[in-house]
This record gives sequence, C-alpha cells and structure tokens, in this order.
Amino acid sequence: MGSCVSKGKDDDDSVHNVDFAGGNVHLITTKESWDEKLAEADRDGKIVIANFSATWCGPCKVVAPFYIELSEKHPSIMFLLVDVDELCDFSSSWDIKATPTFFFLKNGQQIGKLVGANKPELQKKVTSIIDSVPESPHRP
Repeated sequence: MGSCVSKGKDDDDSVHNVDFAGGNVHLITTKESWDEKLAEADRDGKIVIANFSATWCGPCKVVAPFYIELSEKHPSIMFLLVDVDELCDFSSSWDIKATPTFFFLKNGQQIGKLVGANKPELQKKVTSIIDSVPESPHRP
C-alpha cells in the first residue's frame, strides 16, 4: 500500500454505505488540518489516535463503526481519520504499509502503533492509554 495505489472511481462495492467519520472522529483532509488538530490536542493535553484508512479497504470498513464508537466513549482522546488516498504524500511520510494503521500520539510523538483491523487489540490499547494518563489539569 505504500505507493498509494487506489481503486478506480468506477468500482462499486457499496463503499459509500459505510461512515468512516462520525461521533467524535475528525476527518483530516489537509496537512494543515492535521497540524491544527495536533496543536489543539497538545494544548488540551489529549492523546491522539490517528486512523490511516482507505474507503476501498474491507477491514477499514469493518473497524470504522467501532472506531466511531470508541470516539464517543472516550472524549478525552482525540480521534483522527486520514484517508491514505486523499493525503497520499502525507500518508507515505508515515510509512503506511497496510490499512488500517492506527498511530497513538502524545505531544506529537508516536507512543504506539497498531496495524490491522484488530478490534480487541485496539480496545486494549485505548484502555491502556486511558489508564496511563493522569487526570488533566485543564478540567475544572
């Protein structure tokens, strides 16, 4: 997947029936919006989970509703979604070899990574992150 080769626009495989972004998932469409969201997360002391995904990817479609569900359960974490075909060069800079790939970031630095649509492992990583983060001093 590293070359960002996508399926043709005429491929019709019910891809449009799956919502990839919803709940508290922020769709990243530009490098600028990525930078803004990371700056916001740093300011608010939030961990970021970035899902590098593709609309044509079967496993991505399977895990997308679960990712949205996690975003709704854990508002203290910022959930981002990057379409590797929309942001090909940017995705390549993260060395994405397969979709989905989840990066876990704190203060803009990678603290974890998960490759594949492994829901139990994703849940486990989210839980361990929540357990490792002290209460935010920004909360009243």
